[in-house]
Amino acid sequence: MSAANVRTGIGGWTFEPWRGTFYPDKLPQAKELEFASRALRTIEINGTYYRSQTPATYAKWAEAVPDGFVFSLKGPRFATNRRILAEAGESISRFLDSGPTMLGDHLGPMLWQFAPTKKFDAADFGAFLALLPKTFDGRKLRHVVEVRHPTFQCPEFVALLREFEIPVVYADHPEYPAIADVTGDFVYARLQKGEDDIPTGYAPKDIAAWAKAAATWAEGGAPEKTAADVVAPPSKAVKAKPRDVFVYFISGGKIRAPAAAQALAEALGTPTPTAATGVAKPAKAAVKTAKRKT
Repeated sequence: MSAANVRTGIGGWTFEPWRGTFYPDKLPQAKELEFASRALRTIEINGTYYRSQTPATYAKWAEAVPDGFVFSLKGPRFATNRRILAEAGESISRFLDSGPTMLGDHLGPMLWQFAPTKKFDAADFGAFLALLPKTFDGRKLRHVVEVRHPTFQCPEFVALLREFEIPVVYADHPEYPAIADVTGDFVYARLQKGEDDIPTGYAPKDIAAWAKAAATWAEGGAPEKTAADVVAPPSKAVKAKPRDVFVYFISGGKIRAPAAAQALAEALGTPTPTAATGVAKPAKAAVKTAKRKT
């Protein structure tokens, strides 16, 4: 199985339990991004959700990673955690002005994550989507939204996303809704049911199933695995076009998330050179469960 335009990765790169399980013993913390970006093809940055970064920081991150590596950035909570989303314009502008385009070709999707308490309101949410620019600083932007309330599982929401051509996160999560409708030119999945007592986070059969699903998405198709989570199928046949696919292992089984991302890449036939050498394979030692908000 091969899907060159599928990227598998993790959330962040600074996590103490990864030292000795993902990162080699005694690797300087300052070298962790350099190591992770050569063992994986993408990382979702969570820190941008909580605080503003600087152009110098983005430039430093870009210098640390190899060609072909991509970051996704979580948009600030000040934009998404508000009662009236139409008033988020200033927060969105402040985020874009903080320097994310300094990442250059390493800039991937911008993820806008909403609280589990945020319910769907077409006018409210449409006003927010209208605030997301398609370009900034001469660079094309790619936006994706993550919704966590079941009221979003409706045809009206899917139609709104199709109007703006913005994808919704496919969440493999024990509580949050799974929406598999493809509404943009890429797919973004966050897999959050991993377990730390499984060396690859997800069981091998599940890794194989997700590899098949990711490859199907990349080819422009609709995976059987997520068929039950399609809310509103297109009213007419849509010509299949290759898509970029981003798959992140987040939260559940966080210690094993790097191993899960590598296992999925291997199943797809797209391991990084570092992962292929076994340098970044997880340690066999027992690990303790660790949880972190994502």
